Amino acid sequence: MFDELDIATKAREFIKLCGPPALPVSVQAYAAQIGGTVVEEALGENEDAWSFRDTGGKYRICVNCAQNPRRRRFSVCHEVAHVALGIEADHSTPSWSYARRPPGEIACDVFAAELLLPYQLFKPRVDSADIGLASIGELADEFDASLLSTGSRFATFSRELCAFVVSEGGKIRYSARSAGLRQAKGWIRPGSSLPSDSYSARVRAGERPSSPEEAEPDQWFEDWERDGVLIEDTRHLGPWDQTLTLLWFDEEELAPPSERKHWDEDAYRLRELDGVLPWPGRNKRK
Repeated sequence: MFDELDIATKAREFIKLCGPPALPVSVQAYAAQIGGTVVEEALGENEDAWSFRDTGGKYRICVNCAQNPRRRRFSVCHEVAHVALGIEADHSTPSWSYARRPPGEIACDVFAAELLLPYQLFKPRVDSADIGLASIGELADEFDASLLSTGSRFATFSRELCAFVVSEGGKIRYSARSAGLRQAKGWIRPGSSLPSDSYSARVRAGERPSSPEEAEPDQWFEDWERDGVLIEDTRHLGPWDQTLTLLWFDEEELAPPSERKHWDEDAYRLRELDGVLPWPGRNKRK
């Protein structure tokens, strides 16, 4: 099985084969690159997409017409990933949940996120954007991608010390962290509960989200002993009981810029592989 750097590299090579990307990227062009066509059909309630090779040797990618357009776009890219990576589909567990997602499905989700939010186009926009969920929402609109996948990649590529945290059922499922925050050893344990009196927990309980708030770093990060002002922004997706949290530090108070590792593509690393999904899956996603 590929690691996440291998997958990202292969996705970028695949994008180059499809020609210069424009926004929003054409998922039909990706499908055509594997000799496939996209068809919208009425599928099962919990089915986002499936694909097969027809008698003429062409791939048919069937996406659920009942799902929203951004889910359909991600689903097409996910099915393309199965072919490009040579990974068989594994539907043994529900893909709407982050828990117990098969490694092959995780790999295809990583590939799909690279296709929808190409590094070449996405990274410069992250560099110029203000930090906050509002900016992530604007980028999601521009790239016609989900808030979850956009937020994860925003944090991964950000020059700030930040993390994008996805919780499900009040439990933290994963966090995408910037290179600076990883260097500062800002670790958020998967499976732990949302801090009980945090802004995120209050919004999950029904409080209407407003502006970002100051947060307690030691509530979020394990063994955190550094000073610094932590800011928390959050949204809750009620139908899936998923809470999205963006955390970031005032880096001037946390560490001088000279102590931080400058991001470059050679240093590209995603979150540690821990068996949970880093981007939206193929079912129950917005």
